[in-house]
Amino acid sequence: MNKATLKKWEHFLTDEIWKITDNELSPVKQHIYSYIKIIYLSVYQFIKDRVSIRASALTYSSLLSIIPILAILFAIARGFGLDMLIEDQFRNSMDEQQAELIITWINSYLQHARSGVFLGIGLIMLLWTILILADNIERSFNAIWQVKHSRSVFRKITDYFSMILLLPLLIVISSGLSIFMMTYIKELEEFILLAPIIKFFIQLVPYALTWGMFICLFIFIPNTKVRLKYTVIPGIIAGSAFQFFQYIYINGQIWISTYNAIYGSFAAIPMFLLWAQISWTICLFGAEMCYISQNLDSFSFGKETANISRRYHDFFCTIILSAICKQFAQGKDPYTATEISQTYKIPIRLTKNILYELQDIGLIYEASHDDKDKDTCYLPGIDINQLTLGMLLERLEKKGAEDFKINENQFKETWENVITAREKYIYQANKMLLKDL
Repeated sequence: MNKATLKKWEHFLTDEIWKITDNELSPVKQHIYSYIKIIYLSVYQFIKDRVSIRASALTYSSLLSIIPILAILFAIARGFGLDMLIEDQFRNSMDEQQAELIITWINSYLQHARSGVFLGIGLIMLLWTILILADNIERSFNAIWQVKHSRSVFRKITDYFSMILLLPLLIVISSGLSIFMMTYIKELEEFILLAPIIKFFIQLVPYALTWGMFICLFIFIPNTKVRLKYTVIPGIIAGSAFQFFQYIYINGQIWISTYNAIYGSFAAIPMFLLWAQISWTICLFGAEMCYISQNLDSFSFGKETANISRRYHDFFCTIILSAICKQFAQGKDPYTATEISQTYKIPIRLTKNILYELQDIGLIYEASHDDKDKDTCYLPGIDINQLTLGMLLERLEKKGAEDFKINENQFKETWENVITAREKYIYQANKMLLKDL
């Protein structure tokens, strides 16, 4: 492939493909172009968002939190009388010597948590460690999804610990299901045709459970609404990759005799760090794919959105705020970002950026839609009978810092000329209500 062809493809992937609308393509080409965009953007955003660094940070948090998390897991399992089953599952996933060491650490941690110097301090620190890890995971997902606000403290406690309480039960159910299916297939060995098919489905069970786990993570961890249909394919891809590296990790325990000679029983730590780094990288890459799949339209006209002119920016601000005011004045359901984008043919990313900006200057605010299936909607933040074009332009101009050490006397005449020019067009603009435009 010559340089001219490579440049042509580069230009197509970085520029041309983002300017083609669905109306210009057949249904088959729409799907093909969408998949190309998703793959390209997943890799591009993965590098741009420095996801590998976030994965490293989560690996560090996981190392600090893994023993408290396992301690909680074992404590809950003991409460249900399932500790031996969980312990067997744990031993089967790693070297016997390393498993014994980690189980000893877990038992010691639980003992100290129950009998700390100050009553309850050990338990509080245990729960706090887990909460910090869960919060770091949510922040990483929110950064990928460009969500500004995390869950409230109350929601973090209820949501995160609900998942932790359910985890032992899910492990027991999956283990019981595997044992039942293996027993059942032995009874069907005489059926030559059915046995291989059922065996295939049994071998697929761990993958299906892992796919389900990743799909649930992609839906529930970000503090925004994630639609199920956009998580299925990323969940399957991430789950399959995770299972593949899990297989390498488990079988790799056989190859660490050299590490055992150097580190002794601590040989599990470097292997765990490598496994955690790869696992978090896979997980966050899957989250990137979910975000891109659900918001693919927002990347259309990406370069133009990033370099929008000042007059077009103010023009779109006027259109969007006027639309919100008109909808409110007519007593209709408030607009969501998607509805504004589709109705007025404004790129969704630009629409969301402007909505965030209008919120920052206090002209609109977010509200929950009566229809729970719909996204967040937007309402005027000021009486629409006072909300003028002049007010919008004035607040847009004043947005940002003005605290600079400048000799005002030196530029007094220039400043006065600028203010006089501003006041003239603001005065005229103040005569126009946005709801009447």
